[in-house]
Amino acid sequence: MGAFRVAVLISGAGTNLQALLDQVHSPGGPIEVVGVASSRPDAAGLERAARAGVETAVFEIEGERSERDRALGDWLEACEVDLVVLAGFMELLGPDFIGRFAGRIVNVHPSLLPAFPGLRAIERAVEQRVGAIGVTVHFVDEGMDSGAIVLQEPLELSYPARIAEIEERVHGVEHRLLPRAVRLIAAGRVRPDPANPGAVLVDDGD
Repeated sequence: MGAFRVAVLISGAGTNLQALLDQVHSPGGPIEVVGVASSRPDAAGLERAARAGVETAVFEIEGERSERDRALGDWLEACEVDLVVLAGFMELLGPDFIGRFAGRIVNVHPSLLPAFPGLRAIERAVEQRVGAIGVTVHFVDEGMDSGAIVLQEPLELSYPARIAEIEERVHGVEHRLLPRAVRLIAAGRVRPDPANPGAVLVDDGD
């Protein structure tokens, strides 16, 4: 049986990509990051991928988003990916792309979904003075951060709260939770819940 093949989509520094490269990527092993695509040519994450010997590509929106999505999808299929990981990918993907890779796209989001979907999740949580925020790894569907949840981990908040400090704590959780979720998916330990359409069952035991 060949390696479980992962592609990572980024837009910036790629710290979650680095966590995947450090914790799950094993060329020729059970899990391999086979491609990294960026929405921006200057994304520092591209350099991280290149240092790891991983193929890279850039897909900017130059015309219609659907054209970008089609080209990106063709590239991912050429890479024969089993899973697409959105790790700081700051672009919307259209329904045709999501349908093309249905059940094979995951995202990491800085809140305890379904609370605070979309942009500025941490800032909105602090503005509402909630007692906890967190990190969610979830499958991507056509809604806004509405896909089936794979893993979540909370972080307690205290006030006054500094956004930069919270972001640092959240990143620390992301760098643990995302690789763990990828390992579970690769091992076949995440499956649809027959009793609850739109949800998944996760075997997270040792």
